[in-house]
Amino acid sequence: MSRRSSDLRRPSRRRWFSSAWVWLVAGGLGVLLLLVVLSRERLPRSTPPLARQKLYNPSVIEGLNVTDDMLSPYSFTRQIVDQITLAKTLVVVSKDSNNLQFAAELSSQIQKCQAILSTAAMMETSLMMKEMEEAIRDMGLLLYQAQQLHYDSATMIMKMKGQLLSLDEKMKFETEKSTKYGQIAAEELPKGLYCFGIRLTMEWFRNRNLQRKLSEGRHTFEKLRDNSLYHFCIFSDNILAASAVVNSTSMNSKHPEMVVFHLVTDEVNYAPMKAWFSMNNFQGATIEIQKIEEFSWLNASYVPVLKQLQNSETQSYYFSGSGDKRTPIKFRNPKYLSMLNHLRFYIPEVYPALQKVVFLDDDVVVQKDLSELFSINLNGNVMGAVETCMETFHRFHKYLNYSHPLIRAYFDPDACGWAFGMNVLDLREWRQKNVTGIYHYWQDKNADHSLWKLGTLPPGLLAFYGLVEKLDPEWHVLGLGYTHVDPLIIKNGAVLHYNGNMKPWLKIGMEKYKGFWEKYVDFSHPILQQCFIHG
Repeated sequence: MSRRSSDLRRPSRRRWFSSAWVWLVAGGLGVLLLLVVLSRERLPRSTPPLARQKLYNPSVIEGLNVTDDMLSPYSFTRQIVDQITLAKTLVVVSKDSNNLQFAAELSSQIQKCQAILSTAAMMETSLMMKEMEEAIRDMGLLLYQAQQLHYDSATMIMKMKGQLLSLDEKMKFETEKSTKYGQIAAEELPKGLYCFGIRLTMEWFRNRNLQRKLSEGRHTFEKLRDNSLYHFCIFSDNILAASAVVNSTSMNSKHPEMVVFHLVTDEVNYAPMKAWFSMNNFQGATIEIQKIEEFSWLNASYVPVLKQLQNSETQSYYFSGSGDKRTPIKFRNPKYLSMLNHLRFYIPEVYPALQKVVFLDDDVVVQKDLSELFSINLNGNVMGAVETCMETFHRFHKYLNYSHPLIRAYFDPDACGWAFGMNVLDLREWRQKNVTGIYHYWQDKNADHSLWKLGTLPPGLLAFYGLVEKLDPEWHVLGLGYTHVDPLIIKNGAVLHYNGNMKPWLKIGMEKYKGFWEKYVDFSHPILQQCFIHG
């Protein structure tokens, strides 16, 4: 069979190739179109930022003054707020670098941006895109300029660190100054109490009836030695404070006629103290008043504290302000060397006929009957006290110098501290165990203040170590003179203690706790009114 000529076959092949190319091109375009459609489906929809799904947990911002717009990553508001925050920091840095012109430009732009945000907020309208873009661009240029001036993160961190150190030094200085002024306010005798003492002194020496009344009351001498009665001792130079203790104790006692108070004061307050307790009846309680100067056995040859006061270095340390400047001012207070403070370590010698007493500080008030304290079994211990080691702050290592070998050798640093202010004392056990001698030993060892700084609690912790019976915390509630105390604890407390600087008779006293003390002071008394002492 003869073959066709090539001219007759060529057109058919060309048609086949042409149709194939058409299909290929059409298929490619179709695939391309499909890809474009799919990619557009994956792009985020151009909905307003506030309409997008929230990108945060609503509970996190509850109570904060923020809006959805501020939290949105697509928000112009958020962007300009971030710029303003950075610009404010750069203003401080540029001022520190003495570039006042640049600081002024930044401040001006900050004010402009803040005005835009404020106007939009007041009008409750959305921000104009053109206006915001212009503000963001202008601020961005200034921030870039700051970078060229080397106001970068490293520089800013160094400057901010320097500022923090400076502020820290200022804070320490102000804290120390505040502590000093607070201590002065706590130590100074208010004018009203000074007037109170003067008027009582005048009343004592001009009113023979008061002196006669005191003389007639000396038939109660047997009561002062009767161990079947409830004996309390207070050592104070504050007449009004001591009066509140006596009044609150006798008013809340089931048998006030069985209550005997032994008060010791100093020469200055002896006459006014006698006058006040002679002209007032405290529910029939028996009251004895002595002055510390009558105890001739309290002399430098016997008492280490008095011996130390004769030392010129000690006098300079406490009275002239010299010595270790690192010692807090509260420990450099001469009152800590007052014998009225240290007399608590000589109670068996002050009251040789007594077997059991309750010691009360003059900054307490009594809310309940305390007669049960006299029947508490101390299990052979000398003292009953409320422990204060609910926190590590009140353990031995807080009060004593454990770098000293003597302290380290004999006392557990984690031993529980306790509080003076309301203490049950078995004077028979005291005498048998020679607690006063132990106190003398440690006071002598601390002549150079290397064992503890000052106060009566540290030597008390040492002298009564292993001789303290733990009492129920409700007997003695502490903290009303410096911190917050749970109202329920106060309500259930037998004795409330205003330990700290904020005493209830001072202006700096805590108002919410003054009422517990003031209810036992008769502010209607003529002498108190004459001295403008009122609740």
